[in-house]
Amino acid sequence: MVMNMRYLKEKTQIVYEVNKSQFIAILYPLHSLDDLETSLEDARLTYPKANHYCYASLFGNHQEQQQASDDGEPSRTAGIPILEVLKHHDVTDILCVVVRYFGGIKLGSGGLVRAYTKAAADAMKIAKFYEKIYLKTYKITFSYHVTLEIDRYLIDKADILDKTYTDIVSYDLALKQGQEDLTDIKHLLIDIKEMEPRLCYVDA
Repeated sequence: MVMNMRYLKEKTQIVYEVNKSQFIAILYPLHSLDDLETSLEDARLTYPKANHYCYASLFGNHQEQQQASDDGEPSRTAGIPILEVLKHHDVTDILCVVVRYFGGIKLGSGGLVRAYTKAAADAMKIAKFYEKIYLKTYKITFSYHVTLEIDRYLIDKADILDKTYTDIVSYDLALKQGQEDLTDIKHLLIDIKEMEPRLCYVDA
């Protein structure tokens, strides 16, 4: 079963400038909700003289926990635009902080919305993500004389996690992404038992 959400691999940032104002968008992966305050503090310490630290975050398998802050900017001109960018990229467990250094020229509400949206979107473009995927796992047992045939079949179909050799052969294996079952070799097996799915991480 593939989960639709994508997860940020590592802290990522970009700088966007408009009318002498500098917008620094920083993406942070969140492993728990406690990471949100820690990450905000990191942004404040890294850019201590900025005028605003606006942010939005998504957390939970289905983006259940959502937060947004304008941090002194006019209402709904920063936090919500950043949040909308995150929501449209199918991501979760992520925080986007956009740090603003005011350049002396007012941008107006529309200009602020565009600037914060652009900064967050630019950061998302260069960020690297992964997906959590649950792969089917099986324990199969078979006779020694079919080992070569089974090994050849499994090369493209599964990853072998463990091998046991007694009077028969046993493999614990996880089907690769996109593989459904082991129907094609069932006639070679003494036994096949489905086990708990295996959680894997793949680039998204």
